[in-house]
Amino acid sequence: MHDLVIAAIGRLIELNEEEKIFIKTIFKEKSVKKEEFFLREGVVCREVGFIIKGMVRYYINKGGEEKIYGFGKEGDFVCNNESFLSRQPSSKNIQYIEDGVLLMLSYDNLQLFYKKVRGGERFGRLIGEYLFVEALRQITSLYTDSAEERYLNFLQLYPGLQQRIPQYFISSFVGVKPQSLSRIRKRLSIN
Repeated sequence: MHDLVIAAIGRLIELNEEEKIFIKTIFKEKSVKKEEFFLREGVVCREVGFIIKGMVRYYINKGGEEKIYGFGKEGDFVCNNESFLSRQPSSKNIQYIEDGVLLMLSYDNLQLFYKKVRGGERFGRLIGEYLFVEALRQITSLYTDSAEERYLNFLQLYPGLQQRIPQYFISSFVGVKPQSLSRIRKRLSIN
């Protein structure tokens, strides 16, 4: 199981055997159930997760309506970086949409990772840069893309996952009502 997180880290930085062993000691396994929360708004995010099995959704509550802005799947890291890094309560929610297994890394263990792994800080910088670019892309899409273009973006970002994610979650991500998503799918002839 730890080999998956080691492989993910190893795609960005080189790891020696000692560092791989160290990584296995700082990531702790956790099983979760569908609808449990990785993080609720109002709580400080204290861990980063690596999804071995299952999926999560990222959302905010706006006037009692859930607005989904992302999903996480196997092989993805999951975290609310805004809360995790600032040590401030989260304004966002992260919820499991399937039963799953994660490897969890505490804030303190991440700091150890940065110190003890030669490319640890570089890894953190690369992940931060990736998240920054993705956030800008998502913001730009909200202002410039049609609902149809946002649906096509969803298909590109999450290939093959439309069968695992409830349609009303996808419609929230796209920013339309479920009936409108059905019309978009019909127009595009995508099932």
